[in-house]
Amino acid sequence: MSEVYTMITITSRAKLPDFLTLYEKIQLPLSLVLLGYGTAKDEILDMLGLDRSEKAVLLKTVTGETWKDVKWNLRKKLYIDVPDTGIAFIIPMSSIGGRRELAFFLTGQDYRKGEESVMKDTTMELLIIISNQGHNDLVMDAARGAGAYGGTVLHARGTGVNRAELFFGISLASEKDVTLIVTQKSQKNAIMQAVMQKAGMETPAQSIVFSLPVTDAAGLNTGNDENA
Repeated sequence: MSEVYTMITITSRAKLPDFLTLYEKIQLPLSLVLLGYGTAKDEILDMLGLDRSEKAVLLKTVTGETWKDVKWNLRKKLYIDVPDTGIAFIIPMSSIGGRRELAFFLTGQDYRKGEESVMKDTTMELLIIISNQGHNDLVMDAARGAGAYGGTVLHARGTGVNRAELFFGISLASEKDVTLIVTQKSQKNAIMQAVMQKAGMETPAQSIVFSLPVTDAAGLNTGNDENA
């Protein structure tokens, strides 16, 4: 796929409304919001008299042209280059499961299909599966049936779903499960197809799946480690 990226924005929970408002104004409303904490140790926070930093992570899908516009707005309107404002970055996507799902991810963005983007010399992929909350068993049963070993589930909330519903013509739940599965590239297509068929948009899970290239990994017992 040509110039399609996962855009990740990390900011404080207090500043989250500013980012959501900006993205809405520039016609980029659809995203997933995950909540987390900063990683400073408690004793350091106590010494400085600070509370633990509460963070928000936004996931969006953008084209290369959209990213240029987003970056300009982040710098000019939210002053993202000022320390402690936040950070935004993009990761190339290697594939998305299905044309309709691609249209959903790129709601309102201009896109012309090109060659699939694959990083050279990568042997593994990170599959990201977004599904309605409470239906992860359906997702993992499909994935394991196609060779996946297991996954990690995060809870998230979708934003901008009303506009996406009008564009996509289906009803969407705002509460989401995000399942992360790392797999060998040779298994990627089979797992994605299984999830689309058995837990896809026509099922209660309404799953959408895409993949990101993994350049290296440790702790995965694939049987192919040269130095094992």
